[in-house]
Amino acid sequence: METMLRRRSPDAATRRTLAADVKISRDKLVDFCVRLLRAKSENPPGDTRAVAKVAAAILRQATGAEVELIVSEPPIANVVARMKGNGPGRRLVFSGHLDTFPAGDLSRWTVDPFAGVRRGGRLYGRGVCDMKGGIACSLLAFLLLAERREAWRGEVVVALAGDEETMGVRGAEFLLDTVPHVTGDAMICGDAGSPRVLRFGEKGMIWIEVTAQGRPAHGAHVHLGANALERLMEALARLRDLRRVPVRAPRAVTAARGAARSVSEPLSGAGEAKVLQSVTVNCGIVSGGTSANLVPAAARASLDIRLPVGATTAGIEARIEKLLGSLAGIDYRIVRRYEPNWTPPDHVIVRLLRASGREALGETPVVNMRVGASDSRLYRRRGIPSVVCGLTPHNMGGADEYVTLKDLFAVGYMHTLTAFDYLSAGKGDP
Repeated sequence: METMLRRRSPDAATRRTLAADVKISRDKLVDFCVRLLRAKSENPPGDTRAVAKVAAAILRQATGAEVELIVSEPPIANVVARMKGNGPGRRLVFSGHLDTFPAGDLSRWTVDPFAGVRRGGRLYGRGVCDMKGGIACSLLAFLLLAERREAWRGEVVVALAGDEETMGVRGAEFLLDTVPHVTGDAMICGDAGSPRVLRFGEKGMIWIEVTAQGRPAHGAHVHLGANALERLMEALARLRDLRRVPVRAPRAVTAARGAARSVSEPLSGAGEAKVLQSVTVNCGIVSGGTSANLVPAAARASLDIRLPVGATTAGIEARIEKLLGSLAGIDYRIVRRYEPNWTPPDHVIVRLLRASGREALGETPVVNMRVGASDSRLYRRRGIPSVVCGLTPHNMGGADEYVTLKDLFAVGYMHTLTAFDYLSAGKGDP
C-alpha cells in the first residue's frame, strides 16, 4: 500500500525533501510546543487569548498564509489559518483546541507546568499531550507545506478552537458554523492518543439528571415519610442495567477494534476493548438530604452514559423511559446528547496516515475507536472524514503531564507527510 501511495505522488523528490525537512526541524517543533505551553490557557477560566496570539504568530511565518484571530465570546479566542497550493484540489483541515485542564495543585508538580521543561527524552507541561504537542505538529506541517506550495494543490487549513474542554460550543462548533473554509474534504486532529493508534471514531453520549421527590419525616418515624434517596437509588440501579444492552456494530468497526486490541489496550488500559463496544453508565454526582436523622425530601443525581457505534441516542432514551417512567417520585431530563460517530477505517486519509506512520515508527499504526470525545465528532457530524493522530498521554490532567519527544517527532512527521500525500493526489484518487 505504501509503495502504491508513493507512486501516485507527482513529485517523489519533493516528498523526500519534505521528509528530510521534518527531521531537521525537530528543534523548531519543540520550540513551537514550548511557546504554546508558556502561554497559559487553563479552562476554567477559559482565556485563550495569549496562546491564540502565539499560534497566530507562528502561522504568520508561512508565506501566503491568511491568518485570523476570531473571538467567539470573550475571553475565548480561536485561530484560523488558510493557505492555497498550486491550483484547485482538496481541502485538508488540521483541527486542535487551545484550552487545557487547570494545572491544579502546583505543589504536586516537580517542574513548572508552564515552562515547557525538556528532560530525559520528555517534554513536560500542562496541556502538552492534550493537546499543545499535537497543535505544534500541525503548525510545523503548515509551515513546511508553505515552502513547497508548488508541489501540492488545494488548500490546507489550521483551525484552533478556544473552547473544547466544555464541549466546544464556542470553539470548533462556532468555527464550523461561521467560517466556511473550516470545513473540508478531510480532517486530522492532533488530540491526545498515540501515533501507534489512529482513532477513526468515538462513542456517543447522553448526560442525564435524575431527580427524586419524597416526603420528609423524622428519622425515627420512617413510616411517616418517603425517602427520596432510596427512590433515587432504585432509579440508579435500573439505569445500570443499560450496561447490558446488546449492541451490534458495523463489521468494519468490529474488525478494526479487534485488530487494534493488542496494541491499543497496553496504551489505553486493560478493558478498553470492552468499553468501546458497550454502553457505559457513570454516576458522577449524587446529592440529597440534610441530616442523618431526617428522611430526605429530595435527591438528585447526574450521570454520563456513553454509546458505542451501533447504538443510538433515541434507542437508549427509549430504554431510559421504560426503566424510569413507572417509578414513583422520579423525574429526569436529558441535559446533552450526541450520536456515536465514525469515519470508515479504510478511508484515504486513514490509509495515508498509516503509511506515513510506518515510515516514522518502523511499524504500521493500528486503527481503533476512541473512548473519549474530541472535536472530531463535530466534523463527522457534518460529513467530514476525520481521524485523531496525536501524542500518547502521560499524566494527562494530573501533575507532571508529559509526552515523549519520540512521539512528538513521529506525529510531526505523520501530519506533514500525510498532508502532502493527500493534497498531492487528485480529487478523485482513492
